[in-house]
Amino acid sequence: MLHIDIITCQPALLESPFGHSIVKRALDKKCAEIEIHDLRDFTSDKRRSTDDYPFGGGAGMVMSIEPIDKCITWLKSKREYDDVIYLSPDGEMFTQSLANQLSTKKNLMLLCGHYKGVDERVREHFITKEISIGNYVLSGGELAAAVVVDAAVRLVPGVLGDETSALSDSFQDGLTAPPVYTRPAEYKGWGVPSVLLSGHQAKIEEWRGEQAVKRTSEKRPDLLNP
Repeated sequence: MLHIDIITCQPALLESPFGHSIVKRALDKKCAEIEIHDLRDFTSDKRRSTDDYPFGGGAGMVMSIEPIDKCITWLKSKREYDDVIYLSPDGEMFTQSLANQLSTKKNLMLLCGHYKGVDERVREHFITKEISIGNYVLSGGELAAAVVVDAAVRLVPGVLGDETSALSDSFQDGLTAPPVYTRPAEYKGWGVPSVLLSGHQAKIEEWRGEQAVKRTSEKRPDLLNP
């Protein structure tokens, strides 16, 4: 089972993503366990504030080190973690390969950033991996955390009904997925490629491989020429 602890000052943002679909199935089947921790429960500030003004001046606020330290230290007293991950725009780009790696871990901790980010000492002394989901800035790390968790949890053995389903996902082999079709075989004169109706599995797989390469070259040529 994959256990994930998420530290956030906006826990309500993570309620819906984990209460539906594949992630909920994983939780119900005990293939994964997700705990969300409100950073405001670890602050000594009477207003439950978790941020302060940056040294040196400038716009924006910075997440304070004290509540983060208290929360991480408390969590580490309960279990050992494979990684303590900070969701950050300048982290390692999140990929299917990284999702595969995370799905094999036992315990992960995710820290969601906010405002102008966290006190740099948090990154220096607590974080073991930093992840970005794209070259853009979000209001906070909660949506990024939801993306990372969803991508990793669905790969945990026992989550998907068909264990081979994830193997044909886009990017698993460095290519995008080939086109897919379902019933009816003809709709408004738009047909399905005959090979998919042939029942000849070897030819079907060959067609899918060719289409994956073709689609990747058309839509994501960067994957073929990194």
